[in-house]
Amino acid sequence: MKIVNSIAVVNGPNLNLLGSRETHHYGTETLDAINRELLSAFKDRVKLEFFQSNHEGAIIDFLQALKNCGGIVINPGAFTHTSVAIRDALLAINLPTIEVHLSNVFRREEFRKTSFVSDIALGVISGLGARGYHFALLALLDRIKQ
Repeated sequence: MKIVNSIAVVNGPNLNLLGSRETHHYGTETLDAINRELLSAFKDRVKLEFFQSNHEGAIIDFLQALKNCGGIVINPGAFTHTSVAIRDALLAINLPTIEVHLSNVFRREEFRKTSFVSDIALGVISGLGARGYHFALLALLDRIKQ
């Protein structure tokens, strides 16, 4: 298979603490381990560009600077429920986007059921743990017809 445009995998606040933070919700796998698994699984299909920040503006700057990118897999973390600015950045760059959440946000607190990204995303994967990123990449690759 040929390599297509890159896909950005973007993670928001506190996801750098995966593996040690609320493992009953998020599991024991670290973000670095998830990224390594994705690199290994997709190395022959697409170039992956990983980014994580606890800062809303840094995520927006990263999104706005994407060049030759085929799409985005994003786990906005807590910004899912609060950031109109990240939503606006995603709308502005107009790339196919899939929203991912490790935990099932619909089985959690009421405020987690509101997303500023879901209605502009191609799809949402919630509650499948780290495999959600894998499924999102498969769906995105299918969508961008590589």
